[in-house]
Amino acid sequence: MTIPRIGQQTFKAVISENYGHRCALTGDKVRPVLEAAHIRSVQSGGEHRSDNGMLLRSDMHTLFDRGYISFDDRFRLRVSPALRERFGNGDWLYAREGTPINVPVRPVDRPAKEFLEWHNETVFVGW
Repeated sequence: MTIPRIGQQTFKAVISENYGHRCALTGDKVRPVLEAAHIRSVQSGGEHRSDNGMLLRSDMHTLFDRGYISFDDRFRLRVSPALRERFGNGDWLYAREGTPINVPVRPVDRPAKEFLEWHNETVFVGW
């Protein structure tokens, strides 16, 4: 099945709707701080596709983009040891490591395993 490419504004609207206007990780629903995060960034060849996006609270989005958190192919949270080593914090995240995140109801809208794998191999600071 081919998933059509959509524009940036449509990407944001689709991702927000797919996640029920709630952060996939925290469940927060304060819309001004929710952002549509690309799993594989556009700069790295990613596209504006529903299966290449997640709705994350802005601070979680930053941690995701910088590789301090990621998600495995079963949609479970991974937390980099570098978060604690470099900054001495992250307890809230470490307590939730390995727990599943919220994903869209429709399987076609869930994060694609290929994009999650790319993020884990290329962005995640796993040492």
